[in-house]
Amino acid sequence: MVNIKAADVAKLRKQTGAGMMDCKKALVEAEGDFDVAIDVLRKKGQKVAAKRADRQASEGIAITKINDTNTIGVAIVLACETDFVAKNDSYKSLATEFVNIAINHNDKESFLNADFGEMTVSEKLIEQTGVIGEKLEISGFERVEADYVGSYTHGNKISVIVGLDSNVDGEAELSKDLAMQIASMGATTLSYKDFDPNFVVSETEARIAVIEKENVELGRLGKTLKNIPLYISMLQLTDEVIKNAKSTIEAELKSEGKPEHIWDKIVPGKIDRFISDNTTLDQEMCLLDQKFIKDESKNVSEYISTYGEVNVTEFKKVSLG
Repeated sequence: MVNIKAADVAKLRKQTGAGMMDCKKALVEAEGDFDVAIDVLRKKGQKVAAKRADRQASEGIAITKINDTNTIGVAIVLACETDFVAKNDSYKSLATEFVNIAINHNDKESFLNADFGEMTVSEKLIEQTGVIGEKLEISGFERVEADYVGSYTHGNKISVIVGLDSNVDGEAELSKDLAMQIASMGATTLSYKDFDPNFVVSETEARIAVIEKENVELGRLGKTLKNIPLYISMLQLTDEVIKNAKSTIEAELKSEGKPEHIWDKIVPGKIDRFISDNTTLDQEMCLLDQKFIKDESKNVSEYISTYGEVNVTEFKKVSLG
């Protein structure tokens, strides 16, 4: 029988992260050959991965990496099965190692095929599946390249990277605030101008149908009915729609006996309210049209303008689940 030295066991454990007993068994099976022992552990990982392939990996760590010049950023999710594993320091270190590699790759496929020591990232995931005993996968990979890239991660659960088209004073704060906004409010696109008109039409119809159904139940219970919107996006608020809204407001003011000379002070506020009430889709999905979480008196677009001539080029988000 081959004499397995404690130093070899420790070396194998350090390289693979496997437990002491697993490392010793692998070395025994490999008759002391270090490279063969690594292969033994890797094959164990393949077996465990195959058994757990249908498991849900909904926990893990979301993490970002920005390059030294703040021109490229990546965000990844290293997913596992349980929060217990995700909180482990060695797991956090593994996520950091992965994202440090990811920063040099343009897409997930290239990243998974990248070198990780004497194996690929994909092979490392399989190896660590055997070590940890849970399904591991890269469930999210996003990349942004711009004149300036900033990021924000919320509780290791949501990571956002934001690209700006120019360098301005306070760019780090601006990009972080925008990333926080996206993490908090769930924007999925920059502006209502990005919407397909057909999507807006179908979404309007769907929302009206939901409210009408809810109103049937509210009416049965004798409760106040919900307002059914005519529109849900600025894309629908044409000049003609705004003109008609203004005429309706002025007619209401007249019927209320409000003097015409004060209408100019009242109408703009009511138009703003009309727009707000009829752009709910934009406020939910469009970053620039959302109310800024740190100051709801302005929208995100207005907040960005306080930094001068700078625009958001794109943003990406990864999250658990």
